[in-house]
Amino acid sequence: MATEESSIDRVDDVVVRQFARAAVLAALIGASVLVTIPVPIAGAPPITLQVLFVFLAGLVLGPVWGAASLVLYLVAGGVGVPVFAGMNSGLGVLIGYSGGYLWSYPVAAALIGAIVHRGTTLRDLRDVSLPVIVSALVVATLVIYSMGAAYMAWVLDMGAWEAVTAGVLPFIPGEILKMAAAVAIVRSGRITPVRS
Repeated sequence: MATEESSIDRVDDVVVRQFARAAVLAALIGASVLVTIPVPIAGAPPITLQVLFVFLAGLVLGPVWGAASLVLYLVAGGVGVPVFAGMNSGLGVLIGYSGGYLWSYPVAAALIGAIVHRGTTLRDLRDVSLPVIVSALVVATLVIYSMGAAYMAWVLDMGAWEAVTAGVLPFIPGEILKMAAAVAIVRSGRITPVRS
């Protein structure tokens, strides 16, 4: 009996590095929930650092791998790894009142990456103007809080203003700080996109 050998194409080094960075960012967003601050408003989700890592995923990994890292995070949490706020996990969290925020993360990372990198080819973030980076983060924040508050209003049968009061307004100061931190991190040049 003859054995047939066929050639196997090696995976490109850039793909391996991007996947590794996506996995690291997914792990970091999961670890960020170790610090959870409850909001004393009925129905409000807790404050975490998750959005900072959503920002970094889009900025550093771009639209494809940034979104992929957050899908990996959602899958890990959905199958039982305690990576959601308050060390929770499971499908119940993904369809619970804060599920809209979680589902918005891959969308927000993809938007950030598309705006900042102008497509799927990654650019050096030190060459991207500050207004472009800040605009991308603001657009992503609007997407996160629009999806999150709308879904929360639907699940908890809240009015629009009640959902905004519980699910958006308490988080604005923290989001501004997270934007500043994300800009400082990527502009420092210590974390750069992996380019082909």
